Amino acid sequence: QYFKKKENTYKIKTDKIYLDILNKCKILLDKKYFNEINFNVSFEVISILLIFFLKFFKYYNKVSKKRISEELMKNLVNDLDKSLRDAGISDMSIGKYVKKYVKKFYFRLKVLDPIFEEDNDKKFINYLNSLEFVNKNNSNDLANDFSQFFIQIKKNNE
Repeated sequence: QYFKKKENTYKIKTDKIYLDILNKCKILLDKKYFNEINFNVSFEVISILLIFFLKFFKYYNKVSKKRISEELMKNLVNDLDKSLRDAGISDMSIGKYVKKYVKKFYFRLKVLDPIFEEDNDKKFINYLNSLEFVNKNNSNDLANDFSQFFIQIKKNNE
């Protein structure tokens, strides 16, 4: 009976979505779009993809949207916690670092939400160019790859 509870169906769905985000992030990081690859770069890519997912689920019914958003954010926080621990951050200061990255995520959400709302490719390319670690020569190709992922996301989750 516990496996069939509604909470578990949302958890299973969001775990698949988050895994999909991580796989798409890995694909982008393997290409030559970035001047360097580190934790901050992967965090940025995951944030962009996750924000698009949250934006896409905005149009679901209110209960589903809320549950999916909550579970995706739990996955992000748990992933941040695990990644930072793997990087050697101590138990005493892990909360401070996780909080810092969650604040960064919400800032990105505030910046990217209007760009995704308008579906404005030029503003999105400008956003990518504003990131110091993006290779400016490849920012159009990076934006195209993101667009392809966004199309896949919509198709897979409709």
